[in-house]
Amino acid sequence: MATLINKLAQFKHLTLDEWEELITQKDSINREELYELSEKTRRRYYGNKIFLRGLIEFSNFCKNNCYYCGIRRSNYNVKRYRLSKDEILECCHLGYKLGYRTFVLQSGEDFVYNTDLISDIVSSIKSFYPDCAITLSLGERDKEDYQAWFDSGADRYLLRHETAYFSHYKKLHPKEMSLENRMQCLVNLKKIGYQVGVGFMVGSPYQSPKTLASDMAFIERFNPHMVGIGPFIPHKDTPFRDKTAGSLNDTLFFLSLIRLTIPKVLLPATTALGTIHPLGRELGIKVGANVLMPNLSPKDVRKDYLLYDNKICTGDEAAECINCLSQRMKNINYEIVSERGDSLVNTPNYLSQNFNVKS
Repeated sequence: MATLINKLAQFKHLTLDEWEELITQKDSINREELYELSEKTRRRYYGNKIFLRGLIEFSNFCKNNCYYCGIRRSNYNVKRYRLSKDEILECCHLGYKLGYRTFVLQSGEDFVYNTDLISDIVSSIKSFYPDCAITLSLGERDKEDYQAWFDSGADRYLLRHETAYFSHYKKLHPKEMSLENRMQCLVNLKKIGYQVGVGFMVGSPYQSPKTLASDMAFIERFNPHMVGIGPFIPHKDTPFRDKTAGSLNDTLFFLSLIRLTIPKVLLPATTALGTIHPLGRELGIKVGANVLMPNLSPKDVRKDYLLYDNKICTGDEAAECINCLSQRMKNINYEIVSERGDSLVNTPNYLSQNFNVKS
């Protein structure tokens, strides 16, 4: 296994079979050496800087029925909400004063927020805060929507692929959703010129070394600017309520592999990681992550945007949260900076959809 890790460290591609071999035998790998290598790789490009993203979860309505998600449309126990444009701008105003220079607008797939409304919100944020980046995470939309939002000032788009293995995708989603469409959306986003983020849940139901090998091979070929991974955590009101959660150790392992695979990638230490372990985010940073995403949403709605159970920080004030994180990062010799934190990944705007993922 050391040979395959060294191959990654030398910026060489792994075959699908090599990825599967590496993942199958992950327990035999010297984790201390692996994490030292991935952390060193991150420092080479980003030093000890940790970038903040101010997360604004502006709607928990969703037309989809993903089997793992707490805001799926068939969950009638959710208290639904939508934020107005003025409420979203107020979140940005607070975040800017606290030092945030990236705002992430995230929601379920809620088409009440149509093309023109999102364009208006984006352009308004840009007019007030031209030095800030805007990241959208609104799910699958038409290419024309993505283009309109990009033209309005959006810089980045997060769209987790969830799995690059077709049969696995079908086990996580209802039949009206398809991996083909998800991949086409990612291609469209790259062609338009967004900084694009992908990702998957570690330990999701029916995941295997084969599916994970396809995920890593896809990420390697797609060469995204950002990769968001975190442990699967079951939600009590979903079909996966009784499934086993993903583990801390496996999540750290894949964070480190992604850092070695795409050395210049932006890599969050997610809230889900902090949910399964009190020091989860610190541990994620120490194996190669360099992004944190505190919540700027109004306190009274945070508890209603629960994709999984026991989510942390739903009651923190925004200022309280950033002060806490800043000190926690200082304790492990990292520094939160007030910068946009753009990705250093240099990737072409066009990529063929031929990802060769397995069925």
